[in-house]
Amino acid sequence: MSTAKDIRRAILEKWHENLSKYGNLFSSNSVSGSSPPSIFVGSYNYPKVFVGPMVPPIHGDTSFLDTPEKWEGKSLEEIINFRLNLIRGVKKVSINQTDGRYIENLQEITMSSKPIDSDLQFIKNTSANISLNGESAPFGPIGEIKSAKFYNTSAIKSIEKVFYDKDFNAKDAVLHLYNSGIDISKIQKCFSIGMLGEKRKLVPTKWSITATDDIISKSLTDKILNFSLIDSYKVFTYAHLGNYFSVVLFPHRWIYQIIEAWYSNDIIGFGSDIEDARGINYAPVTAGAYFAAKLGVTEYLLKNNIQSGVIIFREIRPEYAIPVGVWQVREGIRSAMKQIPIITDTLDNALTLASNKTSISKSEWISKCNIMKLIHQKTIADFF
Repeated sequence: MSTAKDIRRAILEKWHENLSKYGNLFSSNSVSGSSPPSIFVGSYNYPKVFVGPMVPPIHGDTSFLDTPEKWEGKSLEEIINFRLNLIRGVKKVSINQTDGRYIENLQEITMSSKPIDSDLQFIKNTSANISLNGESAPFGPIGEIKSAKFYNTSAIKSIEKVFYDKDFNAKDAVLHLYNSGIDISKIQKCFSIGMLGEKRKLVPTKWSITATDDIISKSLTDKILNFSLIDSYKVFTYAHLGNYFSVVLFPHRWIYQIIEAWYSNDIIGFGSDIEDARGINYAPVTAGAYFAAKLGVTEYLLKNNIQSGVIIFREIRPEYAIPVGVWQVREGIRSAMKQIPIITDTLDNALTLASNKTSISKSEWISKCNIMKLIHQKTIADFF
């Protein structure tokens, strides 16, 4: 079986071979194309960070390049290849500088309902270096901006409302946009570029992603605490991009754990985070994935007006060779909850079924991750 390192090398080598499609555009001092629309706020050198738009060297409907909600069914290679076509322009800006024409342009881009024709001039040629981290989706070369022009923005009304109404605090603004049907990936960008709240500042993209998932999932959890308990044991499963998810719902007041397993040199590593109805109780082992998965499952509970205990197994296979962002956890859980569940009569059986959908044994999941923490001691006998 190919290792993650082998798969990563093959994907990146193929991308470098494909650079010839655009001539020298990936080592040029300019780019002209349609931003999806997309912006990125870095975290390096915080509180003075690199901020700018992401633009591919193509015109037209490029929205799919930065809308994870549209990526279901895409392969890892497809997602990486079209993401690496995004060239990131940057300027160093203080996080408190949310006015000025440059940031205002980026805010107009962010609230746009359609791709924005863009012309960027760089101080020097970009290089074919790429950015890969576990929170946000990857993107391609970076160039320091000398000048930037954007054309024909068209604001989404609900975003425009929270942008100009500074009586919204950031939390209420996020929830207003979510309840208005705005994609979470779009809300995250608004949060990042300093468009939300009373006291506004720029927020690094990877932080805004987690903050948005946290705000929304906490709001949904508060609502489901008022619902009746589920009356059965259900197992939902889904696999994509080398990630295997098993979601177990069981009769219990809200309590939630995500357990991740990954492979490193043929050794399985584990990490887990938990919370009960009183709130979070963990050191951030699974980081942004925790909140992304929680959002996906609480949406299901709210839609069905039920409350339950939740256990999520996430197996990260070597095929997941290049991280593409925690969006894939949120969308993976959303897709899992759309499947027809397996219904069984005990938690023990449910955990067996959930484990059988992975390559890791039930005993490993339980012993390594201490799942018993999820269940009050006085009720353990009721489940096993």
